[in-house]
Amino acid sequence: MIPLRILSATFAICIGGIAVIWIVTEPSVPFAANEPWLRANGDPDRGRLVFAAGDCASCHATPGQPERLKLGGGMALASPYGTFRVPNISPDLIDGIGSWNAADLANAMIGGVSPQHTHYYPVFPYPSFTGMRPEDIKDLMAYLKTLPPVASRSPSHDLFILFRIRRFVGFWKLLFFQQGRFAGYPSGDPVRERGRYLAEAVGHCAECHSSRNAFGAIKPQTRFAGGPDPESIGFIPNVTPARIGNWSEADIAEMLKSGNTPDHGRVGSSMAEVVTNTAMLPQSDRDAIADYIKSLPERTTPHP
Repeated sequence: MIPLRILSATFAICIGGIAVIWIVTEPSVPFAANEPWLRANGDPDRGRLVFAAGDCASCHATPGQPERLKLGGGMALASPYGTFRVPNISPDLIDGIGSWNAADLANAMIGGVSPQHTHYYPVFPYPSFTGMRPEDIKDLMAYLKTLPPVASRSPSHDLFILFRIRRFVGFWKLLFFQQGRFAGYPSGDPVRERGRYLAEAVGHCAECHSSRNAFGAIKPQTRFAGGPDPESIGFIPNVTPARIGNWSEADIAEMLKSGNTPDHGRVGSSMAEVVTNTAMLPQSDRDAIADYIKSLPERTTPHP
């Protein structure tokens, strides 16, 4: 028979381990509802540009209908972990985010935490959005509230059983998430910094144009160098100078406006949706993105 003191010690160690796991995986909420930057209302006109730069409609528009501003969600995103379903972010009070305030949206995008104080899965690209300015998110929320509400509850995620435990995302964040920061280094050039902000944070370009490890995190050495499509339906191209080094800044800016490439081709697949959004930006923003893309370090495309 095992001595009582050993059983007691084992029990205490287990309880202590569970307590540590609970503490380290606790969702961290960046903003309270009374933050100073929330005192003024957001600007929906500026928010419309944030919405376009963030490519929000490409994922959140309800599939099977032509209106890209009906954000009822429901799109299925295949992954090695199961199928994720994009949520409704229309201003519907029940099925959408009509009851949210700007702090709720900022906590989701910068912290990856829901108003119910649970972790979001990083298929929602908050690892990039985390670098966004809270004021831009406030403007985005003001714009979202002008859109039509959609009464449609998005289906639940269909994930393998182990990945259904959202608390485990806290471990992922410990390893791969830096709240409030985005990749790259300040250049001191306002045009390049604007491009860096749009490409790295708002536009989250690296979320597609990179390869990922077994845990679904971007491999830093492949950032912007392309890789397998996250849904396993193709290969995302390398956009560093290793692949498009012969493109000029004007070529990149034109592609972001019209979808035309300098070799007389056109972008397709999901990039066509991206161009629909970047075409809405002012020319100065497309030029800034082009300037930043041209500054990226040359990286070799990973093998498919």
